[in-house]
Amino acid sequence: MSSSTTAPGSSPVTDAGPLSLCAREPHVPADRLVAEMVPPPRFDSVRFSTYMPDPNQPSQTEAVRVLEGFAGGLGGAHASGAGRRGFFGFGRARAPKVPAGPRGVYLDGGYGVGKTHLLASLWHATPAEPSRKAFGTFVELTNLVGALGFQQTVQTLSGHSLLCIDEFELDDPGDTVLVSTLLGKLVDAGVALAATSNTLPGKLGEGRFAAADFLREIQGLSAHFRTLRIDGEDYRHRGLPEAPQPFTDEEVTKAAYATEGASLDDFPHLLEHLARVHPSRYGALTDGLTAVCLTDVRPVPDQSTALRLVVLADRLYDREVPVLAAGLPFDKLFSEEMLNGGYRKKYFRAISRLTALARDAKGLVGS
Repeated sequence: MSSSTTAPGSSPVTDAGPLSLCAREPHVPADRLVAEMVPPPRFDSVRFSTYMPDPNQPSQTEAVRVLEGFAGGLGGAHASGAGRRGFFGFGRARAPKVPAGPRGVYLDGGYGVGKTHLLASLWHATPAEPSRKAFGTFVELTNLVGALGFQQTVQTLSGHSLLCIDEFELDDPGDTVLVSTLLGKLVDAGVALAATSNTLPGKLGEGRFAAADFLREIQGLSAHFRTLRIDGEDYRHRGLPEAPQPFTDEEVTKAAYATEGASLDDFPHLLEHLARVHPSRYGALTDGLTAVCLTDVRPVPDQSTALRLVVLADRLYDREVPVLAAGLPFDKLFSEEMLNGGYRKKYFRAISRLTALARDAKGLVGS
């Protein structure tokens, strides 16, 4: 997939200038969606040993201990290819004995406490071939069902040892029912499950709020999950300086022309373009980019647009693509009504991740 802004064999810097997200309309085959169900590049090298628990939050250290044991318990049946077992050790396989108890785990905590790091570490630590483990966000899983169909998705994932679902959405009843039904089929096939979602920012002091919602939404599957509460503040801002102020349009444009592989887009036009590209393709939209440069950043006009921007922010963060912006600071993107509404956990996550990517982009100006 290539952008129409760069002629074959030409340099995007010297010949055609920066790339443009608005010029890209990627088409992603279903087999790519399946093959890419692995931890994203940002989390490719993370392990339990690289997770840095906050010494003031003992639940973080406890989560590492429990998850290491959970991964070790998945070394039978599916991981060895010796057959399948029920979630609690029953069934037809004569696989090595695994520890008793639920073979599903739910990581409950606020945004930025390292849940995705831990979930990816669990994927890496599980003793199975990569092709027998799947990792994706809730949105990516629903996109997979849309691309393959429900029955084919069940068949594709049923032979796996582990399915990790990041950012389980508790605010979309239709998709939640769809995914819960899918998980029920996978449970019957002996697939171990792990999931995360965010406690709403206003509920961080109310114990297992998100866990209660999660277990209620998956109803009959709740007995298969052990809940791990992970307390703490957003690690992306722990001990770090404030987010850099936006640059001028001129500074951003100059940096885009000076950075090979960078894209340059007007923010309002980019938001319009996202409406024409399915969110399942947002990852491919960023293929090959070294930086995303945006001019005229302004408030997001409506909720549908805001939710699409959240997905793009997630894909950019996963792929560690710096974001250099001119205009409004990222913490002003969403209205007070949005930040106080039902999707606020998504908006806070997007602000947190875009802020981290803005820090990564500071060195592009004046370089």
